[in-house]
Amino acid sequence: MAAGYLDILRARHAARLLTGTLVGRLPNGTAHIAIVLFTRAEGGSYTLAGALAAAYGLATAVGQPLLGRAVDLYGQPRVQFPAAVLSALGMALFAMAGLGSLPLAYAAVVLAGVATPPLEGGLRALWPSVLKREDRVHRAYALDAVAQEIMFTVGPLLVTLLVSLWSPAAALLVINAIGVLGALSVVLSEPSRTWRSAPREAHWLGALRSPGLLALLGAFFFVGLALGSITVAGVAYADDHGRESVYGWLMAALGLGALIGGLGYGARQWSGEPEKRLRVIVALLALGYLPLTLTPSVPVMTALAALAGVFLAPAIACSFIVVDRHAPRGTVTEAFSWLVTTFGVGAAVGTAAAGPAVELGSTAWSFAVAGAGGVAALAVLLATGRVLTAPARTAQVVAGSENDRNGAVEPGFSTGRKA
Repeated sequence: MAAGYLDILRARHAARLLTGTLVGRLPNGTAHIAIVLFTRAEGGSYTLAGALAAAYGLATAVGQPLLGRAVDLYGQPRVQFPAAVLSALGMALFAMAGLGSLPLAYAAVVLAGVATPPLEGGLRALWPSVLKREDRVHRAYALDAVAQEIMFTVGPLLVTLLVSLWSPAAALLVINAIGVLGALSVVLSEPSRTWRSAPREAHWLGALRSPGLLALLGAFFFVGLALGSITVAGVAYADDHGRESVYGWLMAALGLGALIGGLGYGARQWSGEPEKRLRVIVALLALGYLPLTLTPSVPVMTALAALAGVFLAPAIACSFIVVDRHAPRGTVTEAFSWLVTTFGVGAAVGTAAAGPAVELGSTAWSFAVAGAGGVAALAVLLATGRVLTAPARTAQVVAGSENDRNGAVEPGFSTGRKA
């Protein structure tokens, strides 16, 4: 297992790109948690906390595909770093203004969300030119998903640590400053500076003209909904048990489970169509969310949270391969950004739904939103099986055509992109 991952990390630029992207995405990965904790500390209700987090998520959903398309057109450095700075300024405004003016608070989180740089999609666009072999790129997708879970494991603990040492406002400021440094590290790297997208067919729908991609996005909207609802449900569960630290442990357990699952998934070579494999993984993911509605004691709930996370990273890693199979030529960053977008919209809807579920029902009701999201994701994949098993082009990873300046590809590795 370790040898395959070390082979990737030893590739030139790989460790820097992975680390920089991970650090650069820290603000986005912890924003919902930080916004909820900051709002509650300022005296806001669960509903307001969920609404502000939802506004951030929806703004991110709007910004990601637009910025992703800009990256495909103009390159990474000219888009990624300015966006990172603007996003950090928006969150700094939110931290300093507080809830004294709700319109200003909403405007600040919307600015932070819409300017969130598409580092995630950008990294996946860079992997083929850096690694140059299809098997290594597929394993890098799994490593990418695992790295996300490290962020989701460490991120909540870092936010709660900063809150306990200083304040929720300080947590917002520090996390976003770190994110800007991560984005800077990525855009100064040679692969990022020289990457260029393949020529694209002019079409106003861009990546969205692919039916298979639309089907995948529909499913991952509901996966995002499940995770978004857990963000608020976990705070309510911690409040029920009188300890703020419980929330950090639940979120860390969820991320740890996904970390373990992702490492296991990336350790083997998978055969067969990834679309079929994705349906099985999402079914297991949905099954893992349902026991959370029992809301047992803290040790048992922490174990259930870890179990619920096991199939998350495999689902994400498998979805990366499916995106690459279905994305139209010249839209690689935009296609991956649409995956981030629909995931973010789903998370925003989940956080918005979980708040009223707590206040009108109970903590168990808010966890039920997560279970329903998992089941709905599986239903979408089953209903769209025909378009998902018929990719518009060859099932190969792009190696050279998305990066004309760095076009050297190992012999026998097809780009899979047809003119």
